[in-house]
Amino acid sequence: MTTALVTGATAGIGKEFAIQLAARGHDLVLVARDVERLEELAAELRGQRGVQVEILPADLSDAAATRRVADRLADENAPVEILVNNAGFGMKKSFLVNDLEAEEGMLDVLVRAVLVLSHAAGRAMKARGHGQIINVSSVAGWLASGTYSAAKSWVTVFSEGLAGELAGSGVTVTALCPGFVRTEFHARAKIRDDAFPDAMWLDAPTLVRDCLADVEAGKVISVPSVTYKALSTLLKVVPRRFVRSGGVVTRHRPPAR
Repeated sequence: MTTALVTGATAGIGKEFAIQLAARGHDLVLVARDVERLEELAAELRGQRGVQVEILPADLSDAAATRRVADRLADENAPVEILVNNAGFGMKKSFLVNDLEAEEGMLDVLVRAVLVLSHAAGRAMKARGHGQIINVSSVAGWLASGTYSAAKSWVTVFSEGLAGELAGSGVTVTALCPGFVRTEFHARAKIRDDAFPDAMWLDAPTLVRDCLADVEAGKVISVPSVTYKALSTLLKVVPRRFVRSGGVVTRHRPPAR
């Protein structure tokens, strides 16, 4: 039986990954900050799916905590075959309005943690000759909208580069690039879910199911739904000056994820 490690596992997309991976028979290592919610989810999945579930409380904005998760990924005595780098958060205010510490903390979670954990998992998986890394990015990575957008652009390009480095090794890397998903993510960022048309909103179960199908197919970029496939294609070809000026999207639009 294989083991999957999921960060940001207690809510939203991360929780749905945990649920669906458990349903497929994978044992789990669940990573998040909230110990109580980790324990609740672990008990639920053990009871419903009969899988082994380990909890690993960690705040990925803290370098030492991230290192502990990396050490777990590198442990050959209890190998992890699937890594889901999902942990993340957004901020409603713009870059210069936010405190610098908050901006740095977001980069630590969205960028540094993805780098550190992908490095540990990639090395271990390559040595074994098999494995899957899923990095949750965003269509926001093709926008020009603050630190979140820039961080997600990094995640997507980083995933493409790592996929190329691991080609032929038996290890795949997939960047999941969703748009707006009905989860706690937007509530925590104080973003109303009625601010955009229903067609722009995705549900987490379908999103994760389709992503896992793309992973099995070996896709490096997974963009859900016809709506976001069309939008991402447009954003790749439209002159960047229109993206920067708000010609394609509204300025200061809250992050999609």
